[in-house]
Amino acid sequence: MKKLITMIAAGSIGAGVFAAPALAAQERQPVRSIQELLDRVRADSRDAAAENQRRLQEFRQRRDEQSALLRQAQGTLAGLQAEADRARAQFEENQAAIAQLDADLRAAQGEYGELFGAARQAAGEVAALIEGSLISSQFPRRHEPLRELAESRTLPDRRELDQIWRAQLSEMRAQGEVVTYDARVSGRNEGQPLGVTRVGPFIAMTDRGGAKFLQWRVEPTNRAAGYRMEELGTQPPGRLTSAASALMSAAPGAVVSGPVDPSRGGLLRVYLEVPDLVERFEQGGLVAKIILALLLFSAAFGIFRLFVLLGVNSAINAQKRRSTASSSNPLGRIMLAYEEVKDRPVSTIELKIDEAILRETPKLEFGLNFLKLAAAVAPLLGLLGTVTGMIRTFTQITLFGTGDPKIMAGGISEALVTTVMGLIAAIPLLFIHSFATSFARGAQSTLEEQAAGIIARHSEEKSAG
Repeated sequence: MKKLITMIAAGSIGAGVFAAPALAAQERQPVRSIQELLDRVRADSRDAAAENQRRLQEFRQRRDEQSALLRQAQGTLAGLQAEADRARAQFEENQAAIAQLDADLRAAQGEYGELFGAARQAAGEVAALIEGSLISSQFPRRHEPLRELAESRTLPDRRELDQIWRAQLSEMRAQGEVVTYDARVSGRNEGQPLGVTRVGPFIAMTDRGGAKFLQWRVEPTNRAAGYRMEELGTQPPGRLTSAASALMSAAPGAVVSGPVDPSRGGLLRVYLEVPDLVERFEQGGLVAKIILALLLFSAAFGIFRLFVLLGVNSAINAQKRRSTASSSNPLGRIMLAYEEVKDRPVSTIELKIDEAILRETPKLEFGLNFLKLAAAVAPLLGLLGTVTGMIRTFTQITLFGTGDPKIMAGGISEALVTTVMGLIAAIPLLFIHSFATSFARGAQSTLEEQAAGIIARHSEEKSAG
């Protein structure tokens, strides 16, 4: 009996957990007996079975609908495939008909076919020439009719054939002109036209923000975009830009000298490869940086010593005009040394004054030997760079041969740049050392002269006394 009650209770707990949502939804009254609990469990089971049956029926219905749609799509696909087969067959028939018509056309043309072929070839060549010409920046898209003629598969008429020689005559006439017109320059003036001066098909320039040379070139990364006008990345030297400015500012009809690039931009584009001052310095490598550091430090130190020696000479000259000695300058310190021993014998005074001069001499000559050494070391560093650059050049020749001069350019550049840097550093350092030595010797001569004068006056006073 206890076992039966336990099983019923367990079943009641399970049923209660399963039917909890239904009870919560319907807000049923609490169960009062086991019989009532069993009735409710049976009712919930019937409701769940009915719901499952309804869902199964709905799923089957949807499955039938999906099957119908699949059969419909398969029928549509079959129709499209049949239509594609018919189109493919028609295309092949048309291709065969076109081939037959082309053969008939060539047979009907006879010798004229070769003539028209030559005309289309000439149209393509002239179109490419005109498109790449600088004159097309003034007359854009003028090559398109010739390009269409070159790509046409139909027989050209008289008007289309005349376009070839007319375009050539127009190009020849424009090649002898020096004109100013408005054109768009890539990257300038936010896409608005600028005043551009063109010298035949050779060069073009603009004066916005100073004379700037332009080039008519195709974009390397997007050749389909065609040609465009843009400013040279590196401008030529000042004499060429000055001549360009004079040309652009000349009055109409005036005869002036101006730049012309007979290679139609090739020579101007060479300046893009010419290194600037910083790039040349970088070619010198580590040795060039050492020479530059030596030059900057030595020059700064030498200029500082020049100002110091100038100040010392000025102080000595000022002391010469005063009878009161001051310890702030070498001559004053020598005079103070004399004042300390002026009551002693002349020989003692001479020794004391000589001692004072000897104490001042190292102060005056301080740094002069370093400047002399730096001026001598700078060319030696340049020679060192020359040797290392040539070693690098010969190494490149050993590895890659002499077929490409650019391979050897790096080593040769290092050799020449370091040599130049060494000479550039040595020349100003020699001048600074020379001036500093001259000022130091002048100060020493003044000190020795004044010391001799002091001893002479002292001797005269002793003799008179």
